[in-house]
Amino acid sequence: MNGQEEPTPKVTEDKTSKVTEDKTPRVTEEKTQKVTEDSILPQVYKRRWIILFLFSFVSLTNNFQWLHLNIIGDVLLNYYNASLPEDKFQQETALDWLSMVYMLAYIPLIFPSTWLLDKKGLRVVIICGSFLNAVGAWIKVACVNPDRFALLMFGQSVCSVAQIFILGIPARLAAIWFGPNQVSTATSLGVFGNQIGAAVGFLLPPLLVKYSPDIDLVSSQLYTLFYIGSNKDNRLLSTVAVFKKEPPQPPSRAQWLAVRNAASQHYGKSLLRLLKNRGFLLLVLTYGINTGSYYAIATLLNPVVLHYYPGHQKEAGEIGLTVVIAGIVGAILAGVWLDKTKTFKGTTVGIYLLSLAGMVAFTFTLNVNLLWVVYLCAGILGFFMTGYLPVGFEIAAEITYPESEGTSSGLLNASAQVICSEVFSK
Repeated sequence: MNGQEEPTPKVTEDKTSKVTEDKTPRVTEEKTQKVTEDSILPQVYKRRWIILFLFSFVSLTNNFQWLHLNIIGDVLLNYYNASLPEDKFQQETALDWLSMVYMLAYIPLIFPSTWLLDKKGLRVVIICGSFLNAVGAWIKVACVNPDRFALLMFGQSVCSVAQIFILGIPARLAAIWFGPNQVSTATSLGVFGNQIGAAVGFLLPPLLVKYSPDIDLVSSQLYTLFYIGSNKDNRLLSTVAVFKKEPPQPPSRAQWLAVRNAASQHYGKSLLRLLKNRGFLLLVLTYGINTGSYYAIATLLNPVVLHYYPGHQKEAGEIGLTVVIAGIVGAILAGVWLDKTKTFKGTTVGIYLLSLAGMVAFTFTLNVNLLWVVYLCAGILGFFMTGYLPVGFEIAAEITYPESEGTSSGLLNASAQVICSEVFSK
């Protein structure tokens, strides 16, 4: 697992087949290229696990910043009432925008961010994302005052821009650092960090911040919550400095070819080829519906649960946690399954059907007045819907090779943001 992949034997050129002076330059070039390609010795490095862990922690902190506000929406509405509109609907809309700003930022900025990933590599992009996330988190620390909702929105907006540099990385990182039999598992583990961030974002805020008419008490609780997030991001920023752009040797022949062709690839032409790929466009649509629905559920979970179960703020967070934890298990199992079977299409169709069944069950059991049933249906929904995230990245990489995994993943995520935005517009 940590060792070297079985190398391809070097090609030894027979003396009788050497290119003589009367051969054309093209023949000489083709033969040289073949010898070079056949002489590749793919290698994987132990440090790949450190790189994956660092990225997962970056993703964790960013996804925590996304979800940790809306899950205590009722507390924020009461606390920031002085700086919110008087109309109740406008207040709730303003609160929803703390999550929606992530979707708004992603859609236009996905193209420059994937261009930067293609041209500068993983290290530059990850450092950009970590820096912006830390800045946004520290801005929130300064927002602990009832008349500073606008500043809170600004801090959240900075974190939303950081997301652009993080969300589409797992498939690209896995391809660059991991061998062909570990790529799907590595992608799942990359998504794992993102989902752990969501889990902490659902669980921690309701435990730290309680609804109370005492503004000073809520101020103290919010300060603790924001400081925990900012301190974590600050330490991470120094740690991520050890992040490497790529290994000395590629982990597979396919990755060697991708690196060799990257310098000559034109980003605009690559994007155009992706948009002409019918299979990929179908995947973009279906992935957007599935993942966009998950984003909408995560954003609206607090008001939806409190509508049917008033006063159960803690349970709303626990239901969200159930969705995420079940999804983490589903994502890891899906990654291992794909590495073993390579059944991308069958796995995708199966997950779509089961996600639909889970969504129907969750929707129609909210009003049965049995919380354990809601927990159960939330777990089933999360296992398939959230577990599909790495599967989508991997099937996109498969059907669009040799295009950049970062670009294909970015377009999938953009589709999810568009679908989620459309849900809110209704």
